[in-house]
Amino acid sequence: MLFNSIFDNTSAGLEITTALISAGVALVLGIALAITHAKTSQTTKGMMITLALLPLLVMAVMIMINGNLGTSIAILGAFSLIRFRSIAGRAKDLLAIFASMMIGLALGMGHVLFATVIMIIYIIAIVLFSYTHLLEPDRHERVLKIVIPEDLDYEDVFEDVFKEYTTRHYLVKMKTMNMGSLYKLTYDVKLRSKVKEKDFLDAIRVKNMNLKVLLSEPCCEEEV
Repeated sequence: MLFNSIFDNTSAGLEITTALISAGVALVLGIALAITHAKTSQTTKGMMITLALLPLLVMAVMIMINGNLGTSIAILGAFSLIRFRSIAGRAKDLLAIFASMMIGLALGMGHVLFATVIMIIYIIAIVLFSYTHLLEPDRHERVLKIVIPEDLDYEDVFEDVFKEYTTRHYLVKMKTMNMGSLYKLTYDVKLRSKVKEKDFLDAIRVKNMNLKVLLSEPCCEEEV
């Protein structure tokens, strides 16, 4: 069984019925994608509207291009005028937009069955990964940032704390602060399975004279 295109010959004209079928499928798949994204990730109404309508617009652009080099260059020029001024989206948002564009591209070439099958597989996969522990990173990995006074021997002062609360620790960065009166140390650490983070931080604070300490996940680092 092949994924054949429903477009017989778009250069000779596109039948209204065929175009409406593609447009309807684009809208249905776009809405399904938007709903799935809302259920598996934090999002906004604007993002959902974008995901619902983007396949329809991409499909229309593909039909207009139809292998015409001049038209494709003109459309590329029009898209180059767009300026994206919003902050960079999260990984899931970018993935959903890419999936939305894929639907539009496939439907723009008349591959309705292919777009539907791929969309079903995508929805099953994203739901599976979102609601299970598959592909989940190690939750015990942390980035530890500690501020210490300049006269504190950082090489040995935290060793007993690290041995008690971590299975691995590694000093990855060190820099001076406040005209050299303070040091900021950055460690990659892996906490033991039953360690309470508050107890770990309290033990660090005892050693660093209650100066600032930050414990975060690797993807969510902040400045101390």
